[in-house]
Amino acid sequence: MAAWSERLAGVRGVLLDISGVLLDGGKDGGVPIPGSVEALARLKRSQLKVRFCTNESQVSRKDLVGLLRHMGFDISEGEVTSPAPAACLVLKERGLRPHLLVSDGVRSEFHRIDTSKPNCVVIADAGESFSYQNVNKAFQVLMELENPVLISLGKGRYYKQTSGLMLDVGAYMKALEYACGIEAQVVGKPAPEFFQSALREMGLEAHEAIMIGDDIVGDVGGAQSCGMRAVQVRTGKFRPSDEHHPEVKADGYVDNLAEAVDLLLQHTHK
Repeated sequence: MAAWSERLAGVRGVLLDISGVLLDGGKDGGVPIPGSVEALARLKRSQLKVRFCTNESQVSRKDLVGLLRHMGFDISEGEVTSPAPAACLVLKERGLRPHLLVSDGVRSEFHRIDTSKPNCVVIADAGESFSYQNVNKAFQVLMELENPVLISLGKGRYYKQTSGLMLDVGAYMKALEYACGIEAQVVGKPAPEFFQSALREMGLEAHEAIMIGDDIVGDVGGAQSCGMRAVQVRTGKFRPSDEHHPEVKADGYVDNLAEAVDLLLQHTHK
């Protein structure tokens, strides 16, 4: 690999994943990854633009930010690009009325959306609400439609909580795709439109930004497909095999967010 000074040349902004980079989630809200609160504070004091790009879909953006602020993170709701608000825009633009297969914690994001007589299904990380009954109901709604539409908030395979690895929405999305013979529209990482919306909010071109995440496909691969650079942290869902992924190779690997921030502050314009 090239030297870090070359790999980080021209970076003006940083997109940060949340789960697995800032914290490991859990039923009690989770815990910050050691050093991440201080690392974010140092990054925010720099001249680099910072935005958060997350697939979190179990809780609302407001509640997620409240949890992070309680842990000591410097973050505001307006700095977060998350899939539920983006999905609401898609639903309104296309005149879609969703059947929601989502957790109770994120339903408030859809309170202005008409859910009567559904003509599509929106699936998110529903956690324990992914019962056979609930997944089968979503399947039935889709099968009754002449042109079934499935919208998935992200397509992750799994993520890490304090209790261990947890199945993510992608596993259930794939089940519905297979059963219904359709392809879901993904709103969230790794969809290019999701990264592009975050870049627009930052006022940056793709080549001026770098993504820091723990998911080799969703974070690293998704960002690189948009022309961004991407670094993978060895926290969260990271697995040693990620460094030998057959299709995606990060622009660099670091032990944690603190190391990534050290490198950014050392090698980017002060």
